[in-house]
Amino acid sequence: MAKIIIYSKDSCPYCVWAKELLNAKKASYTEIRVDLDPDKLAEMVKLSGRRTVPQIFIDDQAIGGFDDLSALAKSGQLDKMLT
Repeated sequence: MAKIIIYSKDSCPYCVWAKELLNAKKASYTEIRVDLDPDKLAEMVKLSGRRTVPQIFIDDQAIGGFDDLSALAKSGQLDKMLT
């Protein structure tokens, strides 16, 4: 199974949707809440170059946000990345 990390915030609907999509795929992930730890926000920005959440990484590859994850799912590429 792929290693998945999601940088998120509590009040973010896109974060919820990203986690729901991954849960539907039965993919396990590690959630890092950037609203609880400013150091993790800085880490996310350094890794992704973006300040928006969610930021999703699969096997240390930056995927982007929910829209990017959803596009991968629709194209069938997400299933390949998760195996």
